[in-house]
Amino acid sequence: MPVDQDVTRIRVRLLEQMITRGQVWSRMADKYGVENPSPPWKSSLDGVCDALDREGTALPLLARRDEEDRLTGEVYPALPFPENQLVALAHSLIARKVIDEAELAAHIAEVRARLEADGTTRPGP
Repeated sequence: MPVDQDVTRIRVRLLEQMITRGQVWSRMADKYGVENPSPPWKSSLDGVCDALDREGTALPLLARRDEEDRLTGEVYPALPFPENQLVALAHSLIARKVIDEAELAAHIAEVRARLEADGTTRPGP
């Protein structure tokens, strides 16, 4: 995908479906009585962004930052930070065919299954 392609025009149905569930950290932390204002996955997100920035081949630094700004402002403005950053990165990686929606859905299902097996979360949609 060319760096200058407008990723805001690419629909990612999996992300759209996830957003409709309203599972943002503030709501989930409140539901499960977690007091930490920062989601446990934020440090992993920061690490992935750092690794992408250093390598720069799958998603060049300036392109990633520009796409993140445009996606969080135009496509995912209703999501709070850092959820909007996470979804924007997933959107960019899918748009660039680094990962596809089916692969991401499989990873999400795997994580959900582990959480439910540990009793960390309740089964859900």
